[in-house]
Amino acid sequence: MEFAWAAEDAEYRSELQSFLDTELADHWHGAVATLGSQENADYSRRFAGLLADRGWLTPHWPEEYGGHEATPWMLAVLGEELWSRGEPRGPQYMNANWIGPSIMAHGTPEQRDRYLPPISRGNAIWCQGFSEPDAGTDLASLRTAAVRDGDEYVVNGTKIWTSYGNIAEHCYLLVRTLPGDTRHAGITVLLLDLPADGLEIRNIPGVVGDHSFNELIFTDVRVPVANRLGGENAGWAVVREALSYERVGAPRWARASLMLDQAMSEVSDEGRTIDAVTVELVGRSRAACEAARLLCYRVIDERAKGLPPSHNANIARAAMVNAERMVASACVALGGSAVFEYGSTADHQLRKSLAAGIAAGSYEVQLNLISLNHLGLPKARS
Repeated sequence: MEFAWAAEDAEYRSELQSFLDTELADHWHGAVATLGSQENADYSRRFAGLLADRGWLTPHWPEEYGGHEATPWMLAVLGEELWSRGEPRGPQYMNANWIGPSIMAHGTPEQRDRYLPPISRGNAIWCQGFSEPDAGTDLASLRTAAVRDGDEYVVNGTKIWTSYGNIAEHCYLLVRTLPGDTRHAGITVLLLDLPADGLEIRNIPGVVGDHSFNELIFTDVRVPVANRLGGENAGWAVVREALSYERVGAPRWARASLMLDQAMSEVSDEGRTIDAVTVELVGRSRAACEAARLLCYRVIDERAKGLPPSHNANIARAAMVNAERMVASACVALGGSAVFEYGSTADHQLRKSLAAGIAAGSYEVQLNLISLNHLGLPKARS
């Protein structure tokens, strides 16, 4: 069995690394490298535009939408290299990985013509309106209501923990269009253009970093029916397909591995020694990153073979969260006197690991899905 990368993928990685070394050296630091900041959003347009010029922003997309139908493995190379450097695409990685493909799969011709070109050019910022105060990451429990009024929906409710909500131009919004507690039934996807009358956006300060989370409060916000993605009350199937790609679209293990290397380099540069317990923790953390990488590759292999999304995406997602958390513990153990300094390697990784278990579906939800769909265990009864 051959485990090496194909020659064309290895060549692409080398070319991409050379570009990143040159482009990021003079730009990728300070507020620019802080995900969610305005400086980061502004730079992401420049950076994503440069990728688009080279055909690297949406390489896996069909040619008619600005791609060149690259293989899932080439897309994996792109994700690994960008995430291992802190993800300079900023919010635009969501657009390329799953929002755009979701619009391709379920959008009308008008929606595709309107929304896909700006994404493929690197000139659009989206956020996802999923979680709610009373539902968390249990999407099926959402209550934000959309009532049909002629050619519009009138939306009322609240979304929370919305990354990039304060700077986004569009929102991939989940609403309930069938009243009552019907769980999966009655969910609809709307493509909301921002700003919107009746929508209040509040920043939520948190330990994971400035600008990371926002609360979106909808009061009689009107969204054209023409902006519905897929059928009314058919949004659950749409979003499940989208999230199966999101769960491994961000190879967080690559970034965690980078942070572990950085923490170890700091120990070496300072001439410090580490005890046996910390040595074991570092080894276990490295193994966790490798396990997450291989589990992600299993999902990528499924895509390369044209297989439908499977529970393997949930397993890979859980493994990535585990890797990020273990690396955070290792970075704290390795941090020495700087461990509690803001902006230190340990501080940075610890804060990011806190968010890792929430983004793209919580860690606990992934475990529940694994127990049900992979292990075949029964649901717990309350």
